[in-house]
Amino acid sequence: MTASPTAVPRLDLRAYTQGDADTRAAFVLALGDAFRHFGFVRLSGHGVSPDLADPAYAAAQRFFHLSEAEKARYIVPGGAGERGYSPFGAEHAKDNPTPDLKEFWHTGRELPAGHPLAPLYPPNLWPEEVPDFRSAMLALYGALEQASVVVLEALALYLGQPIDCFTGLTAQGNTVLRALRYPPLEGRELPAGAVRAAAHEDINIITLLITSTSNGLELLTRDGQWLAVNALPGEIVADSGDMLQRVTNGHIPATTHRVVNPEAGNEERLSMPFFVHPRPDAVLRVLDCCRGPSFPQPAEDITGYAFLQERLAQLGLHKL
Repeated sequence: MTASPTAVPRLDLRAYTQGDADTRAAFVLALGDAFRHFGFVRLSGHGVSPDLADPAYAAAQRFFHLSEAEKARYIVPGGAGERGYSPFGAEHAKDNPTPDLKEFWHTGRELPAGHPLAPLYPPNLWPEEVPDFRSAMLALYGALEQASVVVLEALALYLGQPIDCFTGLTAQGNTVLRALRYPPLEGRELPAGAVRAAAHEDINIITLLITSTSNGLELLTRDGQWLAVNALPGEIVADSGDMLQRVTNGHIPATTHRVVNPEAGNEERLSMPFFVHPRPDAVLRVLDCCRGPSFPQPAEDITGYAFLQERLAQLGLHKL
């Protein structure tokens, strides 16, 4: 792992999936330290190939370049943006009322008819205008979920917990793949101070971000400096979210980040974060290893559903 005030740590997941006991142990320590002290980590060897990412990006771009009227067909009234399309300016960062300069599409988990969780998850929508959208998004979703299991297992071991400490919460969870478009800003009338994505922390446990089509992502280091996160093609960028901060009682803090406006106003940016969520009925309880005199008073238990709904309201998405 390479770590410094000017570089995001880099790790190869194959050290965990293919390494011997000593190599796995070293990886677990490096990954946990990266999340705890830096908040972001760049991952290679994750198994999410360009054969999966490229078709998803191509399908997303075809959808986002439809007319506004065509895209509006896939807005779910009152759906808080949990599935389907959310238009430009629909979301803002917590405690910042200025809308972000983006539009996005959410793909959630597909469950078979009769599955006990099916009534709790909004159904996915699929744009008729892009026939391969569904297959491309679900293939990428599945590969990113496999990668997330590796990361969550390693984080559990880092904390001295059972290997399924986190995957037990996220198995069949309300995890979402977000296809994001930051459109060109040239010629647009923008609110004062508006940026592509204002400073915020993710709601979920961890986020996996397959390489975006251009730069712009920045993280806030633990010493308060903004640092560009410029991953290499094919890398996944992982970061810690509010739910992980909650169950670790701040031992692994959520990481503040933003997407800044481009120097060239006509530049488009596509991005695909994978937000790893627990099941709606899973209880977010502070781990026993993160309690005691050296820790703050632990937050009260809360379900994944209650936590998510609270945060969606703070993002303004309940207005859709």
